[in-house]
Amino acid sequence: MTQEQTIPVVDLRDYTDGDEATRQAFVNKIGAALKDLGFVAVEGHGVDTDLLYKNYELFEEFFDLPVETKRKYENPETGRQRGYTSFGVEHAKDSEKADLKEFWHMGRELPPSHPMSERIDHNVWPEEVPELKAKGLALYEAMEKSAETMLKAISIYLGQEENFLPDMIENGNSIVRIIHYPVCDGFDEPGVMRAAEHEDINLITLLPEATQSGLELLKRDGEWMPVYSIKGQMIVDAGDMLSRITNDVIPSTTHRVVNPEGEEVERRYSMPFFVHPHPDYTLKVLDTCLEEGEEPKYDPITGEEFLFQRLREIGLK
Repeated sequence: MTQEQTIPVVDLRDYTDGDEATRQAFVNKIGAALKDLGFVAVEGHGVDTDLLYKNYELFEEFFDLPVETKRKYENPETGRQRGYTSFGVEHAKDSEKADLKEFWHMGRELPPSHPMSERIDHNVWPEEVPELKAKGLALYEAMEKSAETMLKAISIYLGQEENFLPDMIENGNSIVRIIHYPVCDGFDEPGVMRAAEHEDINLITLLPEATQSGLELLKRDGEWMPVYSIKGQMIVDAGDMLSRITNDVIPSTTHRVVNPEGEEVERRYSMPFFVHPHPDYTLKVLDTCLEEGEEPKYDPITGEEFLFQRLREIGLK
């Protein structure tokens, strides 16, 4: 029996291949879902399932390496924006207890001659898993292409030109985070979970199907609601940067990854793609998101300044 999703579901092909009425219906539905819940499930997203699961396979191989081997690729000095981050390092903004996870970051690959080469951290690749670089970069490119299309629809929903948000992320510091939630002790300690409640930093996050469910979002009424990992669906949520420029018209929704229940606990893998603007882009409230006479809630700040501020709050910088 197919599990039914708990949040609105849209099909990106309605936007890429539909007629004008179908495209507008997609814009309205994805915008309304993000406004009401901060989350939406997207089918027809264009990221190949075989590529996704090949990356899961390769990163499982990496995470199974000895801890001392994995730590060769850990660099706290750069804010851990590339390479490995050890188990027990990251914590939610308002939590002192570390999440039960380890992860790897990879971003866009820039040649030395690129004007942003000195501004955006360079990828590192584990020599123990040589196939990972090609497959990882292919996944990054597929996720970014899918994100650009979604951002076009969101731009129109916000009363902007179609390319407003896609232009914002050109040469941006977007990253894929490959997360391993191992089977471990600590699940019974109060306040400790796979990922404590938090909001994402960026514009939007694309979360292709994880190897298990466990994601929950906090509804406006204060109740937690599960969001299921369903084959072929991409979960998309709004981050703090999008909330900021929309003056909270599209809020950043609190979410978490809960600990599994039962005796047969299995490890979990997920691969969120955090979509970031260009580091120098100034995040300021859009006029189209202000009612007449309403004042912006937030002062302008660059994407890089906001990112570094939040990285310090969660223990990564």
